[in-house]
Amino acid sequence: MSTLGPATRQPAAPPARPAADPVAPHPLDNPALSSLTGPHAHFAERRGRILRYPVDITPWTAHPEVPDARDWADLAALAGPGGTISLNTLREEPPKGWEIVHRVAGVQLVDVSVAPEPDPEAVRLGPADVPEMLDLVARTRPGPFLPRTVELGTYLGIRRGGALVAMAGERLHPPGWTEISGVCTDESVRGQGLASRLVRAVAYGIRERGETPFLHTSAANTVAIRLYESLGFQLRAHPEFLAGLAPVALPPADGTRRSARR
Repeated sequence: MSTLGPATRQPAAPPARPAADPVAPHPLDNPALSSLTGPHAHFAERRGRILRYPVDITPWTAHPEVPDARDWADLAALAGPGGTISLNTLREEPPKGWEIVHRVAGVQLVDVSVAPEPDPEAVRLGPADVPEMLDLVARTRPGPFLPRTVELGTYLGIRRGGALVAMAGERLHPPGWTEISGVCTDESVRGQGLASRLVRAVAYGIRERGETPFLHTSAANTVAIRLYESLGFQLRAHPEFLAGLAPVALPPADGTRRSARR
């Protein structure tokens, strides 16, 4: 029995402070992974820890920032012997036998004050419009746009004299976010503000879903960056867009992973 009376009873110890939760990664830090494990999961092709979109939709691939030997074997298998595959979130040099064949400094911008509004001249584009869309992309070179890219979201276009002269649409779709992509205008109608109108119109649809627009472009494309900033986008990150050439033959992985990556 304790010999301490009520007047000498010690105060209860304060409750232990819970350990701080680790900071969760932002969905836009690895937007392809966020998309392919989220709203675009139905598009995902998976091999081990590697996910990618079908090659006729978009080149984006999701992989660990520091792939281990088994990841590299899976990337090589998806690429095929001597094939190329995107490595956009890679944070180290690839192993022996791989070659970086495409490296472009980029920017990621997010909507902070865009004034979205529908455009009365914009029309919804679909699979039947893909040949014209591919032709416009070939002339204007806004970045990868493939035969099935239109399946990723809403694409809007403006026609003049029946011909498609400008377009913009949706690509990556992390939870709560949608990427605006494929923004291009034919040289014959540049300077008329069509790109701005289409970006605002696509942003309108995104905002109507309760999501936030974002976009990527080359860091060297200062004209586009100035346009997007004038519309209300703000720089968030400086991603690097990479593509790797897989070796013709890769030694099989030993089936193990570093313990730190489990």
